[in-house]
Amino acid sequence: MTVRYIGKREVDIIPNKEYEVISIERGWYRIVDESGEDYLYGPSNFEIVDDSVKEKVSA
Repeated sequence: MTVRYIGKREVDIIPNKEYEVISIERGWYRIVDESGEDYLYGPSNFEIVDDSVKEKVSA
């Protein structure tokens, strides 16, 4: 699922930038932010851009 951050500027996440949700845990989005690490973010700060799930293909 792809979401756009609509909250205020924070250290490692940029307003209006789209991020890929790598999992949803207890209703929170796990996203790899600008630090390169994955963290949980509250969904109220995001709008869904594409709610399709991308399947991982292993080689």
